[in-house]
Amino acid sequence: MTDSHPTGTHRTVAVLGTGVMGAAMARNLARAGHSVRAWNRTRAKAEPLAADGAHVADTPAEAAEGADVVLTMLYDGPAALDALREAAPSLRPGTAWVQASTAGVEAVGELAGFAREHGLAFYDAPVLGTRKPAEDGQLLVLAAGPADGRETVLPVFDAIGSRVLWTGEDGAEGSATRLKLVANSWVLAVTSAAGEVLALAQGLGVDPQSFFDAIGGGPLDMGYLRAKSGLILEDRLSPASFAVSTAVKDARLIVEAARRAELRLDVAEASEARLARAEAQGHGAEDMAAAYFASFDKAPGA
Repeated sequence: MTDSHPTGTHRTVAVLGTGVMGAAMARNLARAGHSVRAWNRTRAKAEPLAADGAHVADTPAEAAEGADVVLTMLYDGPAALDALREAAPSLRPGTAWVQASTAGVEAVGELAGFAREHGLAFYDAPVLGTRKPAEDGQLLVLAAGPADGRETVLPVFDAIGSRVLWTGEDGAEGSATRLKLVANSWVLAVTSAAGEVLALAQGLGVDPQSFFDAIGGGPLDMGYLRAKSGLILEDRLSPASFAVSTAVKDARLIVEAARRAELRLDVAEASEARLARAEAQGHGAEDMAAAYFASFDKAPGA
């Protein structure tokens, strides 16, 4: 590796994308003693990070100046690639690029290609977790990338996550992204099922608590089901832990990946349709549990 990689435990980290997840990551990196340079397309979303000690940059190039690690937490692969292209003038050969967004299988190859062209050490490193785990530094980091140089990114992973699961040594293969899509397919299926069971209970005049009493303590019970159901029943869909609009994108990536693998995923396709319908109804910024509303042609109870 080049001498651009530090030998201590503190890093200069450029965080590109400071939405719900990116901002939480940036705060935890700053609290861990790293020098954080944050950028967001809408600067106002990054400004609060100054109070946590981060330098708020006007451009990706400014954020990446002198960075040991560039961490992208943007909406999708094209958004991450656009940001890195803008950062290119400041990128040093050997800089580690931690791509933490859910980018999709095809996009990961494009991102890795950009990294090769610019001599960057590419780490495909999407994370599992939502707002609260991100704020608590308890994300699960799914990572693939070169073993030679991991000492550069491990302190970053330690600051944002509770565990790192390595899936390979070649980030370009997208093994971490593939695992993230598999995991997200389960999350979306359970979320959709939670919304449907509550909608059916309402339609049939069944108290939802009776359902929870029936499955309580058995193999059909699930903490995640209860958590998402609670958001619906208690009208706590905002602020979102994971927004409907982002879940629509992830569902689309899952369905596209399955089709390329010559698979038909009926549940994933249905989840994509439900989430898109909820988004069209105006629930895009709410928690993905708001897919519940897709079961109704008009607002429930109206």
